[in-house]
Amino acid sequence: MFKNLEHIGIAVKDLEASKSLFEKLLQVKSYKTENVESENVSTAFFQSGETKVELVASLSEDSAIAKYIAKKGEGIHHLAFAVADIRAEMSRLKEEGFTLLQEEPKKGADNKLVCFLHPKETNSVLIELCQEIG
Repeated sequence: MFKNLEHIGIAVKDLEASKSLFEKLLQVKSYKTENVESENVSTAFFQSGETKVELVASLSEDSAIAKYIAKKGEGIHHLAFAVADIRAEMSRLKEEGFTLLQEEPKKGADNKLVCFLHPKETNSVLIELCQEIG
């Protein structure tokens, strides 16, 4: 079961420039920056009230984020929803006919297990499921 919107992911070309922009915009500092080797990206997280924003920048020209930016430009990349049991939710969604981009959840940013749904079945919106590792 989906618990809440965990964060909004935004694809960016330059993480440092975008961090500066969002610090001015949101009037808060990034609370975490990390590289996610499984996705070949670098991320920065912000929290403003209940809302989290994740900036995602490519670490190489062949990463999914680099390809996304080349095709669509910078902007909203995904919506991430917190789930209590990611494997159960993956199974439920697969039974409902959604295509999972991974068969098993993988370690993502911000201490989460993650799985993405193919956007062809979600009105062209990339959906991320995430569960706190703990």
